[in-house]
Amino acid sequence: MVRITCRLIILLTTVGLITGCASKPRQLMPTPLLYQQPGGEAVIRLPLAERGSSTAVNLLYLTDRGPETDPETDLPYGQTRADRIAFGSAEVEIGPGIAWPALDRESRLSERTRDLDLSLGRVRELGRFPNEPYQVVIRDSKIFRDATDTEQHTRAKRQLRAELQRRLAQAPRKEALLYVHGFNETFATAAFTTAELCHFLGREPVCTFFTWPASSTGNFLISYTSTTESAEYAVNHLKKTIRLLAMTPGLERIQLLAHSRGTVLLLRAVRELALEAIAAGQEPADTLKIDHLVFFSPDLDVDVASQSITAFVSDPDLISVWPSGYLPRTLLGQLTIYSSPQDRALLISRILFRSQSRVGNLRAEEIGPQVQEYLAKLGRIDIIIYEGKRTDAFGHSYFTTNPRVSSDVIQMLRYDKRLGEPGRELNRLGPVVWKFPVAPE
Repeated sequence: MVRITCRLIILLTTVGLITGCASKPRQLMPTPLLYQQPGGEAVIRLPLAERGSSTAVNLLYLTDRGPETDPETDLPYGQTRADRIAFGSAEVEIGPGIAWPALDRESRLSERTRDLDLSLGRVRELGRFPNEPYQVVIRDSKIFRDATDTEQHTRAKRQLRAELQRRLAQAPRKEALLYVHGFNETFATAAFTTAELCHFLGREPVCTFFTWPASSTGNFLISYTSTTESAEYAVNHLKKTIRLLAMTPGLERIQLLAHSRGTVLLLRAVRELALEAIAAGQEPADTLKIDHLVFFSPDLDVDVASQSITAFVSDPDLISVWPSGYLPRTLLGQLTIYSSPQDRALLISRILFRSQSRVGNLRAEEIGPQVQEYLAKLGRIDIIIYEGKRTDAFGHSYFTTNPRVSSDVIQMLRYDKRLGEPGRELNRLGPVVWKFPVAPE
C-alpha cells in the first residue's frame, strides 16, 4: 500500500493534478486532418446568408448541477448536486472578434495564423423540472403522484421538446448530438468541448450537452472520490434526459458521446433504458433512436464494462417477453470505443481502483480472439487503439487534440463512414479491434 501511495503521489505531481484544476485560456481544438489544406473538405457547408452574422456556437444544455456559489467565477452552475434537471441555451464564442470568412479559413489550417479563443457567452435557463423526489399523496391506501409536480413536469417536458423542435427546424440534419463530460470539468469546459465538436461537425446536428456535478477543484483524491459518487447520482437524470430527447417528434436519430468518467454514466443510463424498453415489449433501437454510442478514453474497469454489456445474455430470467426466443438488441446502433495505452490519467485511475485494466487504456494484445468473436456476435462494436505521441498533457483528450483521431470521429459521425472505408483507413487487428497506423516522424 505504501508503494502504491508513493507511486500515485509522484504521478499526480508529475501530471499536475495534485493541485486541482488550473484556470487556463482555452483554444479551439486543432483542425482535423480531413479539413486541412490543401484539398481539405469544407467545415461549414451552409451558405453564408443562412449562418447569421454571429460565429458563436449556440448549444442546448441539460444539467443537475447546483448554482455556482464561488464569487470568483461567473459560471451559472457549480459543483454541487441539484435535486432537479434544468435546461437552457449556452453560447460559446470563438474569437475574439472573428468573422465568418476568417473563421472558415482558420478552421482549415494545420498551423493557424491567429488565436481562436473559446469563451462562455450568454447562458439562459429556459426551464426546470420539479425538485426530487416528486411529492406523493395517499388515496384509498394507494400512492399517487401529486398533481402539482406532475403538471410542472409535463410543462417542463413540453418546453424542452418545443426548444428541441425549434432547433431541429433550423438544423441541416434532423438529429441531436449529446455530449457527456468526465471528471475535472466545469460547466464552461463541458460547453467548450461540445462546441468544438459541433463546429467541426459542420454545425449540422442539434448540439447538446449534459453536465453533471463533477469536481474540478481542491485535493485530487477527495475530488475524484466525490466525483465517482456524483456520477452515480447523475445516472437517473441522464437517463431521463436521453428519453426526453429521443421521444421528441421530428428527431430522426441521436448521437451519444461521452468522455472518461462520463462513460460510466452513459453506459448505465443506456443499459437501463434498453431494459426499460424490453420490459415494455419494445425493441430499444426503435424507441431510443440511438445511431452512434461513442466512448472516448473510458474510465471503466474492463470486467465491469464487459458485464454491463453482456450480463443480459447470461440471465434468461431477466428477458422473457420475447416468445420467439431471440434476444433483443441492447447494444443500440454502433458502439465505438477509443482507447490509448498512453493515457496517463487512466493510469492514475487504474492505481486508485487497483483495477487490472481500464477500458480506455487497453492494448490491442489484451483483447483476445475469443473475446473479439463474442463481441462481434452481439452487434456493431469497434475498439480503436491509438498508440501515437501524446498531444495533450495527460494523453486523455486526444479525441479533440489529435487531428488524426478527431478526423476519424468526424468521418464516422458526419459522413457515416465505416472503418476501412476511404478516410478511415485504420489497420484491422481482429473482428472488432482496429489501430491507427504509425504516423511518420
